Amino acid sequence: MVNRRRKTDIKSQFLRFAGVGVIGTGAHYLALVSLVQFAGVNPIVSSMVGFALGGLVNYFLNYHFTFQSNQPHQSAMAKFFTVALLGLALNSLIVTLGIKKLAIHYLWAQLIATGVVLIWNFGSNRLWTFSADDCAAKYE
Repeated sequence: MVNRRRKTDIKSQFLRFAGVGVIGTGAHYLALVSLVQFAGVNPIVSSMVGFALGGLVNYFLNYHFTFQSNQPHQSAMAKFFTVALLGLALNSLIVTLGIKKLAIHYLWAQLIATGVVLIWNFGSNRLWTFSADDCAAKYE
């Protein structure tokens, strides 16, 4: 396989990852609002569709733009969504602990969870999903 990776410092890669997350979130909300407002779809179903669309947008942009991977999609996508589901569980745990154990406002709990999950997702995807070894490529 051809090495598509460029030498990228972690700070630049993290900023790309965060920017991609904003785009994926936008796709999620666009699908949610469009399905509810214009197609009359149930909001819960619409949110699930939006979540899936946002996840796919995040995956493909991170695959090509953030990590410049060349590994097979079957492997990379399975790892990516495993990391995402663990991130969802971590988010839920932090919000629950923040509200029930620490008695902080739910928005503060969510803000803390968002920061922790952002770091979890980036680190896990950098080190596991799109690692240089798994991509059969090293930084040049």
